[in-house]
Amino acid sequence: MTAEQALSSLWHDAGLPADTLADATLSGADPCLPSSFAVGAAAVASIAASGLAAAALWRLRTGHRQTVAVDMRHACAEFRSEQYLRINGKPAYPEGDGIGGLYPTRTGPGHHGWVRLHTNFPHHRDGVLRLLRCEADRAAVAAALLGWDAVALEDAAAEAGLAVTALRSFAEWDLHPQGQAVPTLPLVSISQIGSASPEPLTLRLPHASRPLGGLKVLDLTRVIAGPVCGRTLAAHGAEVMNVTGPGLPSYRVEDLGRGKLATQIDLRDPRARGALLGLAEEADVFVQGYRPGAIAARGFTPQRLADLRPGIVVASLSAYGTAGPWADRRGFDSLVQTASGLNVAEAEAAGQTKPRPLPMQALDHASGYLLAFGIMAALHRRVTEGGSWHVQVSLARTGHWIRSLGRIENGFSVPDQTAADIADLFETTPSGFGEMTAIRHAAQMSETPAHWDLPSVPLGSHMPRWLTASERRFTRDRIGAE
Repeated sequence: MTAEQALSSLWHDAGLPADTLADATLSGADPCLPSSFAVGAAAVASIAASGLAAAALWRLRTGHRQTVAVDMRHACAEFRSEQYLRINGKPAYPEGDGIGGLYPTRTGPGHHGWVRLHTNFPHHRDGVLRLLRCEADRAAVAAALLGWDAVALEDAAAEAGLAVTALRSFAEWDLHPQGQAVPTLPLVSISQIGSASPEPLTLRLPHASRPLGGLKVLDLTRVIAGPVCGRTLAAHGAEVMNVTGPGLPSYRVEDLGRGKLATQIDLRDPRARGALLGLAEEADVFVQGYRPGAIAARGFTPQRLADLRPGIVVASLSAYGTAGPWADRRGFDSLVQTASGLNVAEAEAAGQTKPRPLPMQALDHASGYLLAFGIMAALHRRVTEGGSWHVQVSLARTGHWIRSLGRIENGFSVPDQTAADIADLFETTPSGFGEMTAIRHAAQMSETPAHWDLPSVPLGSHMPRWLTASERRFTRDRIGAE
């Protein structure tokens, strides 16, 4: 499937105006990066879908059409934005924690005898070490894992609330109950959850100069996919507030926090939950990426939010979707790649025996742009039909979509993309962490160029309240002057 075909399918499934597709221009062809999968097409189609949805909202706001152009080289670079980010000329992120990654286990029937541990967060790392009864040393972990069956460890880790998956082939995943449940789900689910009168975009900010100008977004996400969604909405003019809890570890906020306010609210505290409810009463969008059921247990179900703020768009991100035995299971991009057959298929295509990941966190990034696309499609319906809406995306369903785009012959014939190869795609700006050099947004908008009004800042930099226009300008200018 080509990127154009993938974009067309996304657009029609979301029920958006068919004639708007003519405003999109996509360029480039796979292989863009060394992979047997059409990761370039996935990057172009998902980024273009979000940009074109912003253009459709601009048309509703002003009556003006605009073109959206996405080039594959730029889209692939943005799908690896965290790899290229520099703060004061130095790489922003160290390489893992020394424990996470792929390990062989005691070989059992099927499943190739490998597992992947996700230990980026301290509580996940400490939990894995307790489960394995070993010290925080890679050699010790490797030795302990040789006493385990891969699937038995996967199940024990899930029971303990940890992030571990066994390696599977496509054939094995397709026979697994979760592998059978995932394809039954929509790639981007958009459902009405409440009634509300149609709400014009000009209600918030009549003379906004950008598609999402005046709209308020609460971003309760932390790990790539959800933050990419919020960052994309901010690139098109939304006021995005990233909400985290005190004590929770940050994750690449330098890159993913561009354009956002950053506050902290302890949802374990009933009084603090009241502050979030107050923010939600004024919000247009509420995005959450907590483990399924976790945020609902604190009182923030989609239905309650729709009752609190008729017309709201609630967006939920999960690892494995809303159906199947793993619907409540924790997961991250690398784990879903491992469980669902992508790593085995990639290795086989490369002629390798060791499992091979995709050349980027493609499930995360694609899911982020698809979630932003679904939110803007729901906002389009809010304008034209009214109602409150719920948008849902999962990493596993996105992985199935990437698989459905087809395989690339001679996909490993191209060199990997280096920072020098894409030097023209960087921008250097001030931030709350120092001078930041990062990839610009890949969706080129002819009338409303995508950009971030606010620099990324450390978590908890702002009070939990929406800013006035003058306060936003002060926040932007203060960072730039430091």
